[in-house]
Amino acid sequence: MMTVPYFDLKTQYASMREEILAALDRVCTNTAFCLGDEVAQFEKEFAAYCEAKHCIALNSGTSALHLALLAAGVGPNGEVITSPNTFIATAGAIAYTGAKTVFVDIDPATANLDPRLVERAITPRTKAILPIHLYGRPADMDALKRIAQAHKLALIEDACQAHGARYRGRRVGAIGDSGAFSFYPSKNLGAYGEGGAVITNDDRIAEYCRAARSHGESRRYFHDFIGYNYRMEGFQGAVLRVKLRRLDEWSARRKSLAARYHRRLSSARVELLRDDPQGESAHHLFVVYVENRDTVRHQLEEHGIGTAIHYPRPLHLQKALAPLGYRAGDFPLTERACERVLALPFFPEMSEEQVDYVAESLMEIAGKR
Repeated sequence: MMTVPYFDLKTQYASMREEILAALDRVCTNTAFCLGDEVAQFEKEFAAYCEAKHCIALNSGTSALHLALLAAGVGPNGEVITSPNTFIATAGAIAYTGAKTVFVDIDPATANLDPRLVERAITPRTKAILPIHLYGRPADMDALKRIAQAHKLALIEDACQAHGARYRGRRVGAIGDSGAFSFYPSKNLGAYGEGGAVITNDDRIAEYCRAARSHGESRRYFHDFIGYNYRMEGFQGAVLRVKLRRLDEWSARRKSLAARYHRRLSSARVELLRDDPQGESAHHLFVVYVENRDTVRHQLEEHGIGTAIHYPRPLHLQKALAPLGYRAGDFPLTERACERVLALPFFPEMSEEQVDYVAESLMEIAGKR
């Protein structure tokens, strides 16, 4: 029996160990542990990679979402429209501003926010639309941008799972007013700890985020407003610079592995997400939708195959968000997705043999159509 882990950072680290250690040593030698040159250089390099004017490096993707919302003028008595099919950080960042999260159901073919439902959720209090490029698959930005412009709303991209993805030829992150990225270790571009960034082409947004990440200072010890301690550490900037140079190579490998999964599972009794032919997914996760998900997952584990669930409970049914007043049945498509979603092993260092073994095992367990 083959063993296939859900994720494997150890193999990735082994492939670049000397470069990583040299990068960390530079930080120690320069004693630039908070921000510093490595972070500044990463900001330039990641902005260029995203084909954007500005990158503001932060300590987490949650912080990036928070500052992007604040920079857009989101605050108490405001509302932000987003999807309940994501990690709680998206709604948490909205709550930090004092605004209300307004959920809209997903398009089940893509698992992303359904633009057809967004417009009817807009009220006089709506300040922003916050789509998530879930699993690295770009949301329908053209439709959402038309809605945002028609109603004079901010459009902020949650690109925390979408490093390098393209929508209609453009990198995600700077298609809207701004974009938030996470560099959590398991991301396609992951730090060795927490990290995040705001990407934007707007000088005003960039200026605000740079000040806000460091206690609202315009220059050392001169504080224009009460900000936050959201600065990126030097170690993370150094690690991310090393890994950014490999991101396109890893993305190509992810694309190849995803295509292989699709071929091998074409006759399996599972549902696959539909790819936009005009988009380019970052292939962060490879998910399938399957009946009796928990039973299937247990049987895959017996085959030596690791899996994960992204996400088992939709946000509108989370205890922490109960004050929003949503109930079971409010977003049936999201609820149905959360009942059936299963993430299969997926990382650039996977072999074709491992993909085939996972697919064959899944087909054996779930059956053929």
